This record gives sequence, structure tokens and C-alpha cells, in this order.
Amino acid sequence: MALLITDDCINCDVCEPECPNEAIYMGPEIYEIDPNKCTECVGHYAVPQCKEVCPVSCIPFNPAWRETPEQLQAKYERLQAEAKKTA
Repeated sequence: MALLITDDCINCDVCEPECPNEAIYMGPEIYEIDPNKCTECVGHYAVPQCKEVCPVSCIPFNPAWRETPEQLQAKYERLQAEAKKTA
């Protein structure tokens, strides 16, 4: 699953720079996570970094975006290949 940020977010700005896939961005009111870029940090870290640093624990798994570990790994590999093309 991708992650999501709930409306408990206090806009503390700590999660955005921690995301290795640049999936976190400022939405109209709170930070949001692009599920097409979120790999739960698979390929980068053992645990999702945004969840680790969030002081209010407002980043649960997104039940509407279910993915297996294999799908998350494939997404990570696709994002890495796309990044190399634009570099």
C-alpha cells in the first residue's frame, strides 16, 4: 500500500524532505502523498521514513491503494529508471 497523510497533519514540514521518492508535497491545506510515487521506502529503507519522523503519527497506510512488496519493488525500480532518464 501507499501511505497517506490524514487531516491530523500539523504541517510541521519534517516528512517532505525525508521522502526518497519525492512523493510528499504540500496540498491545498496539508501535506499529501502521491501514491504513484510512494513505495513505502521499499528500495531505500527498511521502514517508511515519513512515518518514522512524523510527530503526530498521521501517516497510515492507504487502504484504497493496496500493493504487494513485489509491486512496491517494481514501482521503486520504475521510478529509479525514470530518474536516470531525466538526469
